[in-house]
Amino acid sequence: MRTVLVTGGAGFIGGHLVDALVARGEKVRILDNLDPLAHPRREPPGHLPEDAELLIGDVGDRATVDRALEGVEEVFHLGGAVGNGESMVNVRRAVDANSGGTATLLEAVLERRDRIRRLVVASSMVVYGEGAYDCPRHGTTSVRLRRAEDLKAGLWEPRCPDCQEQLRPVPTHEDSPLRPASVYGITKRDQEELALVLGRAYGLEVVALRYLNVYGPRQALANPYTGVAAMFAARILNGRSPRVFEDGGQIRDLVHVSDVVRATLAAMDAPAASGHAINVATGRTVTVGELARRLATALDSELSP
Repeated sequence: MRTVLVTGGAGFIGGHLVDALVARGEKVRILDNLDPLAHPRREPPGHLPEDAELLIGDVGDRATVDRALEGVEEVFHLGGAVGNGESMVNVRRAVDANSGGTATLLEAVLERRDRIRRLVVASSMVVYGEGAYDCPRHGTTSVRLRRAEDLKAGLWEPRCPDCQEQLRPVPTHEDSPLRPASVYGITKRDQEELALVLGRAYGLEVVALRYLNVYGPRQALANPYTGVAAMFAARILNGRSPRVFEDGGQIRDLVHVSDVVRATLAAMDAPAASGHAINVATGRTVTVGELARRLATALDSELSP
């Protein structure tokens, strides 16, 4: 039986990961600050396994982290602040929780690298910004931000920087440039780059996982930063039409939380994963408009976007 630390283990993805770790016989310790965005009452969720030890505290507090790492051999770092929009308002909160918290955790982990076998860090698709696009004339390219004048004119797809033709979105490879378009995206890039750079420098095994759009049971419908599927479902369940912006043609790759957990466990177990940043996705896409319609049908609602 190994002792495993899961930061953010009381959250949506972290809670499912804890369940899986307990089920396979690991001794699990959770470090979570019970952020009110995810835990409005600041109380531990009732679904946490009794066999898991819960330590309430912040990953940015070194004394708390030192306590959490006692006897630990593997670390899953899922704790931190979430939300693109939230990060653009509460900048310091996002930077302190994600960039600063990860730095604090890394310092403590590196001091114990003779015992800690591997660190898996939860990153996000937001590190890519707008992601990859294809131009019929110039091939795959990446863009920084869409132009304001195009958005005002209803031209939703970005233009090729070379010929100004409209681009079409394509899957984004792990080798694509990282061009985050929000403070949250910058902090997620910080998290994975800090971990990977220090891992290489000190001989610590590190894997960064770039989760795409995760959905599934126990997702907090009241939290506006849990993803588009949860937001649509919350509005439909409250008798309100799902709100779709632009033309609804935005593409999402929705990954069930059970698949994300399997990928996260594999990242800890697979020898070849060390030193890499890896996308966690299905490879199947759906438009935002179609997602809203499918959810309305599944929830037996006649509401339309």
